Amino acid sequence: MGRDSNEEESAHMDVGITIGSSREHSPERKYAFQIEEDPRSHDTAGVLGRTAQKWRRLYNNKDFGNIVLLISLYWLQGIPLGLAHGSIPFLLKEKLSFAQVGLFSLAGYPYSLKLFWSPFVDSLYNRSFGRRKSWIVPIQLALALAFWWMGTHIDSLVRNPADSIHEIMYLFLLIVFLGATQDIAVDGWALTLLSKENLSYASTCQTVGINCGYFLSFTVFLALNSVEFSNKYIFSEPRVEGFLQLGPYMAFWAAMYVVVTAYLALFKAEDAEESSAGDADYGIVETYKTIWRICRLPHMQQLIAVLLFAKIGFIANDSTTQLKLIERGLHREDMALAVLIDFPVQIFFGYYAARWSQGASKMRPWRIAFILRLMCGVLAMVVVHYFPQGGLTQGYFYAVLATNVASSMAKTVQFVGISAFITQIADPAIGGTYMTLLNTLSNFGGTWPVFFIMRAIDYFSSASCVFPAEAAPTSDTSGGGGTALLAVRQPYSCVAQEDRARCVADGGVCNVRWDGYYVVSTLCGLFALVLFFGFIRPTVLRLERLPTHVWRVSKASRM
Repeated sequence: MGRDSNEEESAHMDVGITIGSSREHSPERKYAFQIEEDPRSHDTAGVLGRTAQKWRRLYNNKDFGNIVLLISLYWLQGIPLGLAHGSIPFLLKEKLSFAQVGLFSLAGYPYSLKLFWSPFVDSLYNRSFGRRKSWIVPIQLALALAFWWMGTHIDSLVRNPADSIHEIMYLFLLIVFLGATQDIAVDGWALTLLSKENLSYASTCQTVGINCGYFLSFTVFLALNSVEFSNKYIFSEPRVEGFLQLGPYMAFWAAMYVVVTAYLALFKAEDAEESSAGDADYGIVETYKTIWRICRLPHMQQLIAVLLFAKIGFIANDSTTQLKLIERGLHREDMALAVLIDFPVQIFFGYYAARWSQGASKMRPWRIAFILRLMCGVLAMVVVHYFPQGGLTQGYFYAVLATNVASSMAKTVQFVGISAFITQIADPAIGGTYMTLLNTLSNFGGTWPVFFIMRAIDYFSSASCVFPAEAAPTSDTSGGGGTALLAVRQPYSCVAQEDRARCVADGGVCNVRWDGYYVVSTLCGLFALVLFFGFIRPTVLRLERLPTHVWRVSKASRM
């Protein structure tokens, strides 16, 4: 496939609905760290100096315009990601239950499954228009149309999400699918758009572009959409709505899609060499046959099982803790700030995590981080449980931030460890297909449990809105006074956030008997602990001791 050789350099991580870390659920994970290079030969100051020199040289060379174009294309890709994996779950949780938000999580599936239609994107195109432009131009126009339509309808849908959750889910499923397809084409174009001496900047373009788009749609949008933030920092007089609503935001980006796509279609020619590059790659049928051959390798089934089930113990924390904090009273802009602070910490720590993963046992950091992530899940439950009743305090915010950073660092270590192992075992003759398959399975392992975890939280939750007995004065015929108790109103369930707010407005108290968040988080943690010591750890130890040739598919690679 056209994008295969690009993925030989790196590995891809989660793209689920996991909230709070753009690196955990955006495709830039596959390029974040060049783990094939031995970072032990670098010091931090040297890395910063060389990076500055590279950017100075880049500004003056022939590829500067193409670098800007790639960043723009990846930036547009980050916009729907930040909405689908960041802002929208927060907006929905204010009025819906975890089960309903879990239904929306299905919208994130296309990024975890795009391997299955990527051969079509690589093989079917109009040569005269351009191999990659044949897909990027119509896909981005379709995204512009979808964003424009949603810009005029999405606010009314989000205001009453209980009645329109399926429609919201299908709309975002569409734009995530389109974004995933655009990612396939842009990744492939990056291989030929840049000259060989600047090809290493492709990963930088993706990291910068996707994260800028993601944080605009998540951190910046949530802050500007917040009534509290807008009244405090923007409006001179209090208003009932935030500064930026979802509809106008999506309409603005619809226009940006049109602008970038018009430039691409009218002024950017795709060279004949670029369009023909990769013609020797496998066709559609051969690609699927190769995937099947990889899956039939003797030890691959065990690795696939590890990739699909290893993250179950972390999903409750990764997907629901921040939503639970919002439910308890943490403001959206405060959570967005915590995520913003967390991102540079991931970048910094990722470099040193890469150094740790260069030993003979590349999965040893992954195994240690597994336990650390389970511990972070326990710590997250403690933080949620002790949310201050009087409102957010500075000390508590620091506790939330520390928990979030610790969890993200453990995720980063696991990412680097599994990336190093996949790079080590991949068959170089078909490296792109090989690594894309394993990374897709790893992504899906962090995506498929989310729907079930969120539904389980509501299933194990029990909360009822109860009302105190009301007394009213009465009189009898003898002239004496007295009181009589009025009938108590019928209690109703207040598991969903909207029902809790209605309960308070009705003068009742939401009596929580069981909080499914703690039940599910504990069950997932215990299951993961048993699975780790009973299956994952011994399996990983055995797999990493195997000689490299047992993972090969092609005859040339076995020799």
